[in-house]
Amino acid sequence: MGKHDHHEHQGDSLADAARANLENSGEKWTDTRAAIFDSLAGFSRPASAYDIAELVSAARGKRVAPNSVYRILDLFVANNLAMRIESANAYLANSHPGCEHDCIFLVCDTCGEATHIDDDSLSQQVRKVAKSQGFKSIRPVIEVRGICQKCN
Repeated sequence: MGKHDHHEHQGDSLADAARANLENSGEKWTDTRAAIFDSLAGFSRPASAYDIAELVSAARGKRVAPNSVYRILDLFVANNLAMRIESANAYLANSHPGCEHDCIFLVCDTCGEATHIDDDSLSQQVRKVAKSQGFKSIRPVIEVRGICQKCN
């Protein structure tokens, strides 16, 4: 996981990149998946499955169950289209779905905003320690809770 450049997608560009990434992995980009991804990408802070289900249900005029949203969000996380904030049980759209990064977040306890940071030296150190303990298929998830600069 060395340093590299990546393009930060937004709006239609982000949805197109997410669709391409999902289809390249052999999955279908259904209308429901597209609606859930668009809803997730529209949030400025981490969103819960309930937040997304409510928004998609209102837009479609029929109820979408949070359990269905959870399954799709898990698919998105597995295919690098979304990242899960473990401590908040909430999700963020990955703005560069073609790039795999470890999940390192700075989470504000006041406003709830989560900032994804890339620090390969930190995640490589965590990987090294985990490997020394015999772990395989390592996926570091690091969350730092505190108060962001805006709220401070």
